[in-house]
Amino acid sequence: MTRPPLRIAVRSLMRAPGFAVTAILTLALGIGLSTAVFTVAAAILIRRLPMGDQDRLVVLWSETREHTANWPFAIDDVREITRRRGAIEQAGFVGYYGSAPETIRDGDQVYRLRRSLVSGNFFDVLQTWPVLGRGLRAEDDLPGAALVAVLSHRAWRQRFGGDPAIVGRQLLIHDTGRAYRIVGVMPQGLDYPEATDFWAPLVATSTGTADSLNLVSLHLVGRLRAGASRPDAEAELTSYLQRPEAPAWSREFRGAGQDLPSLILGHTKPAVLIFAAAAVLLLLLTCINVANLLLVRGLGRSREFAVRSALGAGRRRLVAELLLESVLLALAGGALGVGLALAAVRGFVAVAPGDIPRLDEIRLNGWAILAAIGITTAATMLFALAPAFATSRVTLPDVLRAGARQSGGGRRVRIVTEGLVAAQIALAVMVLVAAGLIGKSLLKLERVDLAFEPTRVLIGELALPVVATDGVAKQLALLDGVLARVAAVPGVEAVSPALTVPFAPTGFGIAGFLAKPGQTKDESAKNPLLNMEVIAPNYFTTLGIPVLRGRPFSAGDLNGGTPVVIISESAARHYWPGADPLGQTLLFGPTDPPLTVVGVVPNTRYRELRTARASVYFPLRQSGFPVIPLTLVIRTAGPPASIVIAVRNAIAEGSAALASASPLEMLLDQPRAQPRLNAILLAVFAATAVTLAAVGLFGVITTMVRHRTAEFGIRMALGGTPGGIRRLVMGRGLAIAAAGTATGIGGALVTSRLLTDLLFEVGPSDLLTLGIGTALILGVAALASWLPARAAMALDPGATLRSDR
Repeated sequence: MTRPPLRIAVRSLMRAPGFAVTAILTLALGIGLSTAVFTVAAAILIRRLPMGDQDRLVVLWSETREHTANWPFAIDDVREITRRRGAIEQAGFVGYYGSAPETIRDGDQVYRLRRSLVSGNFFDVLQTWPVLGRGLRAEDDLPGAALVAVLSHRAWRQRFGGDPAIVGRQLLIHDTGRAYRIVGVMPQGLDYPEATDFWAPLVATSTGTADSLNLVSLHLVGRLRAGASRPDAEAELTSYLQRPEAPAWSREFRGAGQDLPSLILGHTKPAVLIFAAAAVLLLLLTCINVANLLLVRGLGRSREFAVRSALGAGRRRLVAELLLESVLLALAGGALGVGLALAAVRGFVAVAPGDIPRLDEIRLNGWAILAAIGITTAATMLFALAPAFATSRVTLPDVLRAGARQSGGGRRVRIVTEGLVAAQIALAVMVLVAAGLIGKSLLKLERVDLAFEPTRVLIGELALPVVATDGVAKQLALLDGVLARVAAVPGVEAVSPALTVPFAPTGFGIAGFLAKPGQTKDESAKNPLLNMEVIAPNYFTTLGIPVLRGRPFSAGDLNGGTPVVIISESAARHYWPGADPLGQTLLFGPTDPPLTVVGVVPNTRYRELRTARASVYFPLRQSGFPVIPLTLVIRTAGPPASIVIAVRNAIAEGSAALASASPLEMLLDQPRAQPRLNAILLAVFAATAVTLAAVGLFGVITTMVRHRTAEFGIRMALGGTPGGIRRLVMGRGLAIAAAGTATGIGGALVTSRLLTDLLFEVGPSDLLTLGIGTALILGVAALASWLPARAAMALDPGATLRSDR
């Protein structure tokens, strides 16, 4: 009983290769792209992190009442909060600055690894166990304890080649001479803080004066008690900060935090959710398209099935054959779609930004393939049921009465097919508008005014030798030598130190508050959080930042002289709106010497591409910070990469080292990488959706022309013109497209608000994007309708009427 229907189904599809190929390719596109997206979404969002009961893990900090600043805790605060044991069952801590780059020396080699300082019980709080060796212990984090380190799985694989004998080896910090003994390797997927290469105990590490900052710069990592929530923990933290015996500044802060899984996913989660939604829409559009193809094909075979039914074929057998055809199409489309999904996943991993969490865990698996094929097969069969039953119910007398040219179904069928096409167009419009918004946002991001010139600039990270780390004076002396030698390298036009690497995702960057003399507590609470940078006099010239008012720093701005600063435009407007900021003063604290403003520069996007935050600049030899800038900003006469070796050699002459070097334009590409990927992926989805909608519309209009051939022949015989036939056919197609477009625009106005976190200087209801999307979809619809309209215009009335007898 099974083989004859199967043979008939195969032969039937082979007799209609155009239909079969169109249906299979449509299914392959839908299954392939949606499977790829679901695979990525499952790896990032659904698969559990390597932590026990991850939903109970939170990270807590304090923030101002106005939510303008995220503020760390001191270690004594963390210990007191932990001792109180309220909503938090178990607590550890992690360094406020996340994973900071450290220069590692291995023989003659110097390279960078990112170190995160944590409490000894950090992994116990997470309930994460090593795949090799051991994790950190409480006794590792005591003053004087031997320095130990635990590697991330990524660093173990990429830097150390997955060496199973890695435990016991040492990591020698170049600029301090401290050596960490590697005691373990953590499992794949643990990436907190972001981009960590190794974890080390904070207290045991922080012994020097410069390291004392670590002890007052912490976030609390906690495991909630059963039944407690993060808001409970935040409320308890607020009570602690505002307790009567707390310092006055503490009472201006409140508890804040985030669930650890959400913090790890960060900016990636909204994008992945958007792609998953787009994949669902695409899969739905695919099913609708195939359903329409099946419906049109099934109704076009009404005569065949009526004759077979009259000759004794049972209705059940006819329905089974049609459903079997649907299964064959789904399996063939699924097989081709799996290949497409595999290529798409590999392509995504190859081009995706490195800061996407769990990127190394993304791979196509059997469950994803089976789920996609199963869902699509079930949906295809479900959609095929209606045409199968409708076609199998037609009798020979019905067909003969309707005539050969009208066997394609009546008004009810036309409404169904046109409604399905309108639904396809609506879905395509929604995806197209989303792609347009993301694309326009990317264009804005790539054209945003940086307020500095990134071309022909090399950014280097300097590593000082051990001898230079026992005092700021020795560090400055060594830095002066480095700057002089680099400036003498042929091809170097200017060089200046800076504190922060541009656009570093998790780097050391100082920020803080300054107050005007005489400000009240309430007034000072409204002051902006300022990026703080320590620079040399030629910093602005090197980066091409204009000094708008006043002067840059000079060689005379030294310790012992009048403390001076340069501020950004927005800071000047905040502190002295409508007044001249030059000569005005600012204060770190009420007992600190006043800082005289000598210049004003634009707000730059040096640290964050999306935000031009207010900044304050301190002269290198006057800053008072316990660290010196070790980032070199080098303006070159030619391509920056061409002088890297010469710069590296010049630095090495004085026993320092160049730990890394990158053109500034390459660093600028990093914050653009995720938006660019978003735009590319949504453009692919939009192009696929529009193509499927166009194919669906073309099929319906072509079928309409075929079924109304006799009518068109009569119209032309009675004096109708080809132009009139064209307007009739194209008018029908554009009417369907207009209905679908109107519905799609309405849906886009609702769904595009989900894109808000991904947009940059573009509103979710951007009229230009909506207008372009509407024009594009109507243009495609006009083309899809014009092709069958042209065929209708070419009909010979006489031949048409004779063939219809």
